[in-house]
Amino acid sequence: MLTITPISAFNDNYIWALHDECHALLVDPGDAAPCIEFLEKHRVDLLAILVTHHHADHVGGIPLLASRYQPEIYGPELEPIAGLTIPVSDGDKLDIAKLGLQFEVVGTPGHTLGHVAYYDGSHLFCGDTLFACGCGRLFEGTPLEMLSSLTRLAQLPDNTQVFCAHEYTISNIRFAKTVDPDNLSLLDREKKDMACRQAGFPTLPSNIALEKSTNPFLRCHEPALIKAAQKVLKHPPKNDVDVFAALRKAKDSF
Repeated sequence: MLTITPISAFNDNYIWALHDECHALLVDPGDAAPCIEFLEKHRVDLLAILVTHHHADHVGGIPLLASRYQPEIYGPELEPIAGLTIPVSDGDKLDIAKLGLQFEVVGTPGHTLGHVAYYDGSHLFCGDTLFACGCGRLFEGTPLEMLSSLTRLAQLPDNTQVFCAHEYTISNIRFAKTVDPDNLSLLDREKKDMACRQAGFPTLPSNIALEKSTNPFLRCHEPALIKAAQKVLKHPPKNDVDVFAALRKAKDSF
């Protein structure tokens, strides 16, 4: 039976391990040490690594893991990532036969220009594009690119589980409440996720339905978010991209 386990790294990163009793796949291993500890503890062989983008906290562990285990390393062909054995791009299909996994590569530019996500029909590994109740900063892409990427992910089935790369949920909810204060689903989510953190558990995975009902960056068409964007812009937003850009600007300084 396949299990998905978060490996904590740095202050708030999650490296996702998909594993059975014999083999494992890692997503965005920014730090090799906790990955090696996990693999040795569970006595599993590292088959493959999936990389969403080039930032150091997502790729820093690859050289040591590659030399130690010789896994296949999948990552975006449009990004400068050393050591990829199989560059991928939007629409590619991956087959990790020994774990019974098949992924579709989804291009999600915005946080970085070549960012990709991996979707297997029920699980989404989205790196720093979609966060629980938030989204990634626009380090390289435009608001239009990021909103297009988020809109594409929001069209996945509601029950799709969302595995992002950071434990940012509580701070994201605090921001969301400032722009969507009357959202009862958001207030209910805050209670549940606060309880998770207080008990020492991750708030992840989320799911697409929950994100569509609580994540302000997926709700740019809603009146409350349009009103919040107008306060930032000092004039009415022209479209959803204007709303998104205003909300992202507000979050950057929150």
